[in-house]
Amino acid sequence: MRVFLDTNVLISAVASRGLCADVMREVLTSHELVVCEPLIKELQRNLKNKIKLSVELIEEFVSLLQKDTIQIQPENIITINGIDENDRKILSCAIEGEAEVFVTGDKELLNLRSIEKLKIISPREFWERSKR
Repeated sequence: MRVFLDTNVLISAVASRGLCADVMREVLTSHELVVCEPLIKELQRNLKNKIKLSVELIEEFVSLLQKDTIQIQPENIITINGIDENDRKILSCAIEGEAEVFVTGDKELLNLRSIEKLKIISPREFWERSKR
């Protein structure tokens, strides 16, 4: 299955050993991860400014994410009322990358539930589905 992990899930996976770290490992070992430049840039910025990771660790993590993944450059940005431009860019990447699920902890995005064929689910829901 093609999976897109939102920035907040990836940051949580780096910052702690919890559900998001388990979700990321599951995706990397059993699914196809979809990534894009807007996601990578947002991830780098947040890992540096919020988590205070070193440039070397950030580069190592980004390199891991870009290895054996589906990398998309969005051509069209979807329009969704009430969703900021950064989130729309990232959702557009997931759609253009033909991801089946978009895993996020963002309540605003979770409230959308789906866009086109893309299901928007929480890390917990992804984990429970993957263990069935």
